[in-house]
Amino acid sequence: MQVLPRGVRHIPGYLDRKAQEALLEEVRAVVKAAPLYVPTMPRTGKPLSVRMTNCGTLGWVTDKIGGYRYQPHHPLTDQPWPTIPQTPLDLWQEISQYPHEPEACLVNFYEVGAKMGLHQDRDEEDLSAPVVSISLGDDCLFRVGENTRSGRTVSFRLRSGDIVVLGNEGRLAFHGVDRIYPTTSTLLKNGGRINLTLRRVTPPKA
Repeated sequence: MQVLPRGVRHIPGYLDRKAQEALLEEVRAVVKAAPLYVPTMPRTGKPLSVRMTNCGTLGWVTDKIGGYRYQPHHPLTDQPWPTIPQTPLDLWQEISQYPHEPEACLVNFYEVGAKMGLHQDRDEEDLSAPVVSISLGDDCLFRVGENTRSGRTVSFRLRSGDIVVLGNEGRLAFHGVDRIYPTTSTLLKNGGRINLTLRRVTPPKA
């Protein structure tokens, strides 16, 4: 049995099929209001292999000129992000062990061939809050390490309905998606994987 880095939790099968379908409908409503788009890397402008959008008071974005950041509006439509649906908020309350609500929910859509290199979630001001990640659709090979890029990494399969939490010592753990396993889920009609990442961005006001 693999031992995950300290502070990293994997909760397999937390959402059953009915709950996954309900959450998917909420995600579709978010995407209708804030369409998926292709983000680009800072400085180089190289497109990421995922499409993304956000919901919440703040959304994580990246582009050549502005780099990694949070902002309150969609970069293409210039409209405010839609609110975070109730199901992700409920999951945060159930799992995060953090008393304040998330401000951002990043929605990444992975098609076959998409991946995400090892990185840290460190653009937030409040690092005392965990990161809660929810998987829907096709399986992926998820890799997570320690708080340095050279630390040991562990790879395991994430399936639809799984949840991963990065908190405490694991809050700044390097992590990424090495590959998508096509046709491993029937949740999405045309295949692919959706990942929802819930984060608190700013410290709560006293």
